[in-house]
Amino acid sequence: MSVETTASRFDSIKWVVVTILLAAGIVGNSYYSDQSLLYRVLALVALAGVAGLVALQTAKGAAFWALVKGSRTEIRKVVWPTRQETVQTTLIVVAFVLLVAILLWGLDTLLGWLVSLVIG
Repeated sequence: MSVETTASRFDSIKWVVVTILLAAGIVGNSYYSDQSLLYRVLALVALAGVAGLVALQTAKGAAFWALVKGSRTEIRKVVWPTRQETVQTTLIVVAFVLLVAILLWGLDTLLGWLVSLVIG
């Protein structure tokens, strides 16, 4: 029980450090607005990288990293369609969209004509 409390206390401290790093990047970017954009962007990327590394040291960060690794593993298992299958599927979708568009246009025209007969 005390190990979980200690870990959560340290996680809270790490999240505070992440927040301070990100806030320092935002304030620093504004404070050094007279400096070159390249230097400011590089500093922001470096601060974001350090903040990300600190965040990955937390329990939630570790869980997120495990999710990313698992996702990459699952993506490797996907059987992607061939070019011919992709083209055929796209053509079928386009044909059905055009068919539904024509049907809706015809229905709209018919209903418009009926309403104009009723109204006068």
